[in-house]
Amino acid sequence: MPTFPASRLANIAPFHVMDLLARAQALAAQGRDIIHMEVGEPDFPTPAPIIAAAQAHIAGGRVYYTPALGLPELRSAIAGFYATRYGIAVPAARIVVTAGASGALLLALACLAEPGSEWLLTDPGYPCNGNFVRSFEGVPVCIPVPGENNFQPTLADLERHWNRRTAGALFASPANPTGTMLADETLAAIAAFVRGKNGQLIVDEIYHGLTYERDPATALQFGDDIFVVQSFSKYFNMTGWRLGWLVVPERFAREVEKLAQNLFIAASTPAQHAALAAFRPETIAILEGRRAEFCARRDLLVPELEKLGFIVHAKPEGAFYVYADCSALTGDSEAFARDLLEKAGVAITPGIDFGAHAPRSHLRFAYTTSEERLHEAIARIGHYLAAC
Repeated sequence: MPTFPASRLANIAPFHVMDLLARAQALAAQGRDIIHMEVGEPDFPTPAPIIAAAQAHIAGGRVYYTPALGLPELRSAIAGFYATRYGIAVPAARIVVTAGASGALLLALACLAEPGSEWLLTDPGYPCNGNFVRSFEGVPVCIPVPGENNFQPTLADLERHWNRRTAGALFASPANPTGTMLADETLAAIAAFVRGKNGQLIVDEIYHGLTYERDPATALQFGDDIFVVQSFSKYFNMTGWRLGWLVVPERFAREVEKLAQNLFIAASTPAQHAALAAFRPETIAILEGRRAEFCARRDLLVPELEKLGFIVHAKPEGAFYVYADCSALTGDSEAFARDLLEKAGVAITPGIDFGAHAPRSHLRFAYTTSEERLHEAIARIGHYLAAC
């Protein structure tokens, strides 16, 4: 007799941050003033040119399916973006428009993961990655990445963890929860190593654009055999539109198309027409201004956290997160986060959401709120610590 639900669900943990968010929202409904630094979502509205493009399309009434791989004009626009921003030619035929970066990761791993195949991930890292691997009966193998290594994998890590069952690796740069990036030369070396093992590399680049000291290379510059995941959510401020893309090696394009046809039919048509305006110069100008604001917030938050006793082992180079060591202040980051929310009205994310490598001694702070609110959050945390 079969048992339900499926056994694969036993190893899929919930997002603890969503429970914390629900409590924060409940407190706000009671009239409490809550400073949200827990959820990885830009606080800026979708740029006006993108909204106008969606409105114009919807007003025409022709809101029908697009091809499974996406609106041809949008795929061409994305190819043009790679030419403009990175100086490389990526054929539109290799670009798949997806239902967010999550849809892109789903397609990539549905295409590549075999039952029992091992996939190298980072710890800490985005927790859904391991769950995507498990959903297709693969085995996530998490590599501990300490702060002294910039919370990123090294070539030596891959050499140490790769074995005959390893099928590939999935890494992010910039990464969630740390905001750190792989050096271009390290990414190139990792790509060459995986290629030499006849494995497959997937690189999550959804925070590209939101980088500060340097603009990183895209993994596509190190080979046309790499899967690259991208999104309109973060840099383009389109989280709720649920739109992303996947760049696939040419030999996998037809296989991914078949999966997209069956799993999604197509990504949202209004969102795709909206995204056509994402690459216009006037939109990019808005987004670059917001990137500068995120940089200013980071530069405000990091030293203030350090003054309070948190340790920032690796300064974030991108995204909008600070992954801080709280071991000098607490032995339990989850209890600390919950107590801070209840007593100080500041919502942050405990490290338990991001893996098993020292999660109780780390907290993620998202600087997705104004500088004024960041100052207020720092003051509240200071008062909370003084009262402990």
